[in-house]
Amino acid sequence: MERFYCIIILEVIKLNIIISDEIIKLTEAFKITAFECDVEIYENLELDSFIDSLEHDISKEYDISDVIQIPKILDGRNAYKKYGKDPSRYRLAVESLFRRLSKGNRLYRINNVVDTGNVLSLILQKSTAILDYDKIVGNVQIRLGTSKDEYYGIGRGLLNIDRIPLYEDNLGPFGSVTSDTERTMISPNTKKILVFIISFTHQDDLKEDYKIAKDIFTRYCNASNFKKHEVS
Repeated sequence: MERFYCIIILEVIKLNIIISDEIIKLTEAFKITAFECDVEIYENLELDSFIDSLEHDISKEYDISDVIQIPKILDGRNAYKKYGKDPSRYRLAVESLFRRLSKGNRLYRINNVVDTGNVLSLILQKSTAILDYDKIVGNVQIRLGTSKDEYYGIGRGLLNIDRIPLYEDNLGPFGSVTSDTERTMISPNTKKILVFIISFTHQDDLKEDYKIAKDIFTRYCNASNFKKHEVS
C-alpha cells in the first residue's frame, strides 16, 4: 500500500514596527516598548481594589499644577513643542490621566484589559496604547501626523492629529500618543493585544518597563504567550 505524506509549512508573519526618521531627528530620545500577548476579559475585583488605592494615592500626592512637572510628562510636553504642537491643547494620554486623578476624579472603568493599561500608564508615568492585535493590518509605522490625517478617538470624536506621533498600519492611522482609535479598541471579543509604551526620556529602563508590564497583565488579565517586538 502506498503512503502519501502531506507536509504543512506554517509561515510566521513578523510584525515590523518602524519609527520615522523625522521623529528621531526632532526627538532622538523617542522610544517604544512593544509587545503582544493573549489576554482574558473578566471581572477582576483585585484590580478594582488596586485602582481604588492608586486613585487615592495620586489625588493626595499631586495637585493639578504639579502634573506638568512630573519629569517624564515634562519630557513628553517638550517633545510636542519640538513637533510644533501645543501640549496644553493636545495633551499626552498619561498627562490626561494624572490631571483627572489630581482633581479628585476617578478613572473610567471599562474592562480589566483597558483598566490594566491605565494602571500601567500611571505606574510608568508614560502614555501607553492597548490595542486589539487582530484589528491591525500589516506592519506599523510611527510617524508625525499631517494636516490630512484624522481619526475618531475613543470617546473624543474626530481628532486633529497633525504633528502628533501616530501609529499607522495598511488601513491608516489607528492611534497616537494622545488618543487611540475606535477601530483598534478593546472589545469583549478581544483575545490578543498589542501594547506600546511610549518614552521620551534618555535614561528610561525599557527592560524594566517590559517586566512591569508583563507582571501586571499576567496578574490582572491572565496574560500569556508574550512576544516582544523589535522597533527600528
